[in-house]
Amino acid sequence: MDSTSHFCPNPDCKMSGRIGAGNIGIHSAREKRLICHRCHKTFAETVGTPFYRRHHNHQFMAEMLSLLAHGCPVQAIVATYDLDERTVAAWEKSAGAHCKAIHQATVQAGQLDLFQVQADEIRVKAQGRILWLASAIAVSTRLWLGGVVQKSRNTRLVLALALQVKACALCRPLFICFDGFAAYLKAFQHAFRSPCPMGQRGRPSLGAWPNIILGQVVKQYERRRVVAVQRRILQGDEQRASTLITKSQGKGVINTAFIERLNATFREKMNSLVRRGRSLARTVAKLDASLYLVGCVYNFCTWHQSLRLPLYLGTSAQRRWVKRTPAMAAGLTNHQWRIMELLSYRVWTSTSEHDKQRIKTIPQFMIT
Repeated sequence: MDSTSHFCPNPDCKMSGRIGAGNIGIHSAREKRLICHRCHKTFAETVGTPFYRRHHNHQFMAEMLSLLAHGCPVQAIVATYDLDERTVAAWEKSAGAHCKAIHQATVQAGQLDLFQVQADEIRVKAQGRILWLASAIAVSTRLWLGGVVQKSRNTRLVLALALQVKACALCRPLFICFDGFAAYLKAFQHAFRSPCPMGQRGRPSLGAWPNIILGQVVKQYERRRVVAVQRRILQGDEQRASTLITKSQGKGVINTAFIERLNATFREKMNSLVRRGRSLARTVAKLDASLYLVGCVYNFCTWHQSLRLPLYLGTSAQRRWVKRTPAMAAGLTNHQWRIMELLSYRVWTSTSEHDKQRIKTIPQFMIT
C-alpha cells in the first residue's frame, strides 16, 4: 500500500484533499485501510473509486467496464459472465460518476488554448420520451470538452454546454462553430463573460471576452440529402477566424465535421444512441453516466490516428509514428492511461454549486 498517493476524504478535516502532506498513514495493511493523523479517521484504500465496497475482483470489474466503454451490450456481458444485470448497471453508474469527477478536475480545470471548438447536439430515443445530448470538441487536440443530457432542446441545454467550454478555455482568441440552432448564439455570448470590478459596491458588471468568434453552418436538406450549405460569421472578424481554423485543422472552411465524427463515435460505443435500435435509454442519469465513461476512455485511453507525430530515425528517410491520445495532445498527461488507472484515479470533489445556480438563473431575454 502506498499512502503517499492518497488524501483524507473527510470534508471536516483541515487536510482533506491534500496529497503528499504527510498526514496519511497505514492503519491496517491486511484490511487495506488508511488513517489520517490529523482527524484520526480511518478509510478504505478504495474510497473515491468505483471499486469502493465492491466484492468482485477489481481487475475483472475494470475489464467489464472497458467492454461497456467500447460498445459491448450489457446483455452480452450478463450472458457471457453470468452476472446480474443490476450489478453491471450499478458498476456503470458509479464509474460514470467517477469519470465525470475526473473530467471536471482535469479537462475543465486544465485552462487550455483551444483555438477552435465545435458544438452539436444529438436526439436520443428514450423509453417513452425523447432526450437531447449536447457535446463539444476542441478541434486541434480532438479533446472532448464535455456533454450535457437534458429532456428538452432549448437554451438551458446549450448554456450548460457553453459554461463547460468556458471552464476549459483560456481567455485567448477562440473560434466556436455550431449548427443552425438559434439558441447557440445567445448562450455562448452569455457564457463567455467575466466580472469587471470597478471598485464600487454591488455586483460588478460582466464584460464579454475579447476575440471570441462565433460561426454557424446551416445545411439545407431535400429528401434527406444535403443540397446546400451556408457558412457565416455571426460575431467577430472573418480573417481571424480563418487564422484559427488554419492553426487548429490545417486547412478547410467553416464546418462542424469534427463534432459530427465524434457524435458517430459515441453512437458506435453507446447502444442507446444507435438509430433504429431497440436499446433505449431509460433515465437521464443512466445516459449521463454512459456518456462520461465513454468520453473519458476516449480522452485518456484511446489512441487517435490523426494526432500521431512522425519520428525520423537519424539521417535516413525511415520514420516511426508516436501515438497520442487527445489528453496527451492537450498536455493533460504524458502517457496513455489504462482503464485500471482511470478507474483508480482519485479526485477531490468540491461542493460548490456556483455553475448550477448560473444555469438555473437564465435571463428572460434568452428564453426561447
